[in-house]
Order: sequence, then C-alpha cells, then structure tokens
Amino acid sequence: MGEWWRGGVIYQIYPRSFQDSNGDGIGDLEGMTRRLDHIARLGADAIWLSPIFASPMDDMGYDVSDYEAVDPVFGDLKAFDALVARAHDLGLKVMIDQVLNHSSDRHAWFQESRKSRDNPKADWYVWADPKKDGTPPNNWLSVFGGPAWEWNPSRGQYYLHNFLATQPDLNFFNPEVQEAMLRILRFWLDRGVDGFRFDTVNFFFHDKKLRDDPAERRKKNAPPEYNPYNMMDHIHSKSRPENIAFLKRIRKLMDEYPGTTTVGEVGEAPRHAVEVMAAYTSGGDKLHMCYSFDMLGPDFTAAHFRKTIEGFFEAAPDGWPAWSFSNHDVMRQVSRWADHAANPDDFARLCAALLLALKGSVCIYQGEELGLPEADLEYEEITDPQGKRFWPDHKGRDGCRTPIPWEAGDAPNGFTTGKPWLPIKPEHSARNVAEQESAPRSVLAFYREMLAWRRRHTALVDGAIEFIKTSEPVLAFRRSAPEGAFVCVFNLSPQAQTLARKHLPGNVELTDIVQGAAMGKKKLELGPNGFAILSVGQD
Repeated sequence: MGEWWRGGVIYQIYPRSFQDSNGDGIGDLEGMTRRLDHIARLGADAIWLSPIFASPMDDMGYDVSDYEAVDPVFGDLKAFDALVARAHDLGLKVMIDQVLNHSSDRHAWFQESRKSRDNPKADWYVWADPKKDGTPPNNWLSVFGGPAWEWNPSRGQYYLHNFLATQPDLNFFNPEVQEAMLRILRFWLDRGVDGFRFDTVNFFFHDKKLRDDPAERRKKNAPPEYNPYNMMDHIHSKSRPENIAFLKRIRKLMDEYPGTTTVGEVGEAPRHAVEVMAAYTSGGDKLHMCYSFDMLGPDFTAAHFRKTIEGFFEAAPDGWPAWSFSNHDVMRQVSRWADHAANPDDFARLCAALLLALKGSVCIYQGEELGLPEADLEYEEITDPQGKRFWPDHKGRDGCRTPIPWEAGDAPNGFTTGKPWLPIKPEHSARNVAEQESAPRSVLAFYREMLAWRRRHTALVDGAIEFIKTSEPVLAFRRSAPEGAFVCVFNLSPQAQTLARKHLPGNVELTDIVQGAAMGKKKLELGPNGFAILSVGQD
C-alpha cells in the first residue's frame, strides 16, 4: 500500500450537503455512496467525511454524543460499512473526522462528570474553581465568542469549552481519556477506515497552571476584530508541548494498520501555524500530515505562498503538509479572493492548477471542482452558531456548506426530493454537475484534466520544489524528480503580466496545462489569471 497519502488528493465531503437519499433535505450515507463515482471520476485518492457521529447538531456534528454510533440523520453503521466497501471498490480511501478535543454536553461521559467532584468521570473534563469573586479562573476566550468557561452549579466549578458551551473540553492529562480515545480510533480502524482527520488537533492539552493568555501583538490602527478571540496570543490555552506525546501514541496505533494515515487541523495564528505543523509531522513518529489556515485566509500573493511553503519545509524537512484553499469553515475561494479574479471560472481554474502543483498533499472541498461561489444567505436561512452570534460582521460558515447542485434546472438540482436544509441559490444551480459534465471547458473538466496530469507526473506528486525569483503578482517555482522537471508559473492578478525568459531555464516548452499563456523568444506572456506548466527538457 505504501505511502499513498504522500502527495495524495483528499476530497472532503460535508455529509449534510452531498446527497440526500430519503427526501428529508439532509445528505446521508446512502446518498454519499450513490455519488462516489463522481469523486472517483474526478481523480481523487481518498475521501474525508466531516463528522457522521451521533450528535445533537449544535455545531453540525462537531459536538459528538456517541463516538461509536452514526447519527440517524445520516444512517447507521451498516450504511457506513456499505460506503466504505463501495469506496474501496472504486479505489478510494476513506478518512473520517475525529473530534477528540471536546464532546457534546449530552455525551454520557459529561453527564456523569458534571454531577459531582468524586464520580468515576469527575476528572474526564477540564474543571476549575472560580476566583474569589465568582468569575472564571482565567481570561481564556471561546472561538465562538465570549469566555471559554461555563459555570456548573452542581460541582460549584467552571468547565472549559474552547468552542460552544455545549462542547466541553476533555481532559487529556487524564490517562483514562487518552485510552478511551485510542479505543475509539481502533473501533473505526477495525471497520476498515483508512485514516483520520483530527479536528482542532492543537487544542488537546491546556496549561495546567491555567495562566492567562497574553494580548496578541497587533498592528497599530488595526481594524476592529469581529471576535475578541483574535486579539489574544493563545500560548496557554492551546498548542501546548504536552500534545506531542499523545500524537506519538496515535501514530503508534496507526502503524498497527499499514496503509492508514492521519491529517491534523492546526487552528493557530499565522505566525505560529507553520511551526506547529512542522512539529506535529516531523520525525515520522507523530501525524502523517497537517494543515493550517494559512492558505484559507485572505492572503493571495506570491510572497505569501512562497513564505508558507518554504517556511514549512525549512522547519520540518522530513515533515509533510496537506494544503487546501477551501473547506467547511471558510468562505469559498472564488469569493474570498474575488479581488484577484478576472472572471470566476478562469480564477477557479487558476486556483486548481496552483493548488495541485504545490509540494504536499492536497485537500479539495466539495463543490470547488464546480467553481461554486460563496452562497449569499439571509439571516433567517442560516444555522451556524458563529453566524448567529456575529451577524452581520461575520455571516458564519453556512455560505460554503450549501448542498451540491447535481442536476440541471432549478433548485434543489437533484440533491433531494424535499426541502434542502440550506438553500441552493441560483448561481449554484447554474454551475450544476450535469451541465459541466458535457462542457469541455468547464471548471469540472479542468479539475479532472489537472488531477490526471498530476497523477502521471511524479514531480508534482512528491518532487522537490524550488521557487524562482519573480515580482508580484507572478508566482513561479520548479518541481523536479528523477523522471522529469517542470516550471509552474501563475499570474495571481486580473491584469495581464509578463515574465522574462531569462528567469526560466533555456529549454522549457508549454505543456497541455495552460490558460491564457503564450511563450515568446524573450518573455512568457500571461493573460489575466493566466498560468502555464512548462516542461524542462534535457540539457
């Protein structure tokens, strides 16, 4: 089986929005299984399912009430096993989310833990006494707004919740908690899954002394934050050194199941994220891969991409990243970076070519292969607790979570026979799968072409990367392996650009992967959002 994950392409399924099979308007496992052919035809190596576990759905499944049960809205374990079998028949690996940092407050563990200070689960969550004035033990804040502490009268203590108050943090200093989590991972490995994506992997441990987090170093006259969480440097509430030992325990378990893999989500400020990714993947004895939000934010410059990628491999020459431009937590890429786009579809192709040319593994979020923009939802249409709390300054994450438009025509476009849990807007209906299937210049057609091209050329899968000195907004780098080398050049702007031939090897030629680019004797001309992958001939 080898290291299939190294340079592999992972397609993220957001289960509620992929395909409904029973008309309740919510995607489910049977529907997902029916649509797996789409992902196999795309050319991905694996699928990653966002949580399907039993949950009250306060945070749409990222609040787990039973880690070994499928929520009835998605189906049952029999339906999950059928999905795994079909995926494997199609040559797709199956990875599932694991939300180990916190559970739902409806989980049986927490229901027992909250009762008293001396029950068998009393120390399974992070509890702390109040200050003398009754206020929380420190200044830690929740990612979802407000203090990260919630009062529990029956214990006369606060419990920690880095996210919703209904998502209490588990206490990983307790060996029993670690053992329970490893048993859960084994349960799913024994069912045939090929790996895990770990939610908030740098949050597992906290500072035992509960020291206050200091203020973030902010630029003078920086604009106000919609969430004060971003005004702190979270050096005590997350990314603690104790995390490393537990990640090694996870890796030791994974090594018992050859061919399996892990990818960790590092939720960390940009100035810390790459070093955390490096620490968690170096040495071959921790996680296989990590991703951060460095490429999921507003920055879309050549300098940013170069700094992020070079910074990672300098910090961890033997580590491995998983890059993505979109997921279920951020605005879709064609909308987030719209200021850099000449037109949405050309920009979607540019993003695909760039992402799939980088050194590292790749995560593609469902719908990006269609060039879907962020859906513009009304307040009454949203379900996301972040959106409800911070509206209108931050509209939450529902705009990237709307259902996939499969068929032509009006909503719901084959997603369901009922009313979709989130609306399918006209601009999404217009980019449905069926019509893109038959359009040779569609975004979907390009994703398939680019994925097939990447698979044929090992230099793009795991070859070396060397950046070429260019001026903004042109990004250029060389990917090389013993089998061959390529120079990849991208115009990150909506205005035409040129790159002098003197910056390129003398023996390069255009390949089939090109958009709005022409090679002259003295320069490479790049149209708006133009790009070219150039083959490097033998000297």
